[in-house]
Amino acid sequence: MKKMLVLFAIVAFVAASAFVAVAQDKGPASITMEVKMGNVTFDHAKHQGLTDCATCHHTGDFAACKSCHDVKPEAPKSKKAYHDQCKGCHKKESGPTKCKGCHVK
Repeated sequence: MKKMLVLFAIVAFVAASAFVAVAQDKGPASITMEVKMGNVTFDHAKHQGLTDCATCHHTGDFAACKSCHDVKPEAPKSKKAYHDQCKGCHKKESGPTKCKGCHVK
């Protein structure tokens, strides 16, 4: 009985440690998107504290935007999605809204 209890405690500890490690992985600190107008470097770490993850990761997973946008016909093109989402929020929160505010050649 003692061996079962010890085994259960070890399994619970390992499972809890794995859960904490996954919960702490908040993705890359920054993401650079290479586009014709000039690269856009998105400060992912800064934005994490400003809004809830589901605002941008609306599908429930944490895949790259372009895994659907520009790939799946039912998803809006990435340019439209970024401009609608990012510029819309930037207008409300006083972020950059002019092209060169995000695009750097």
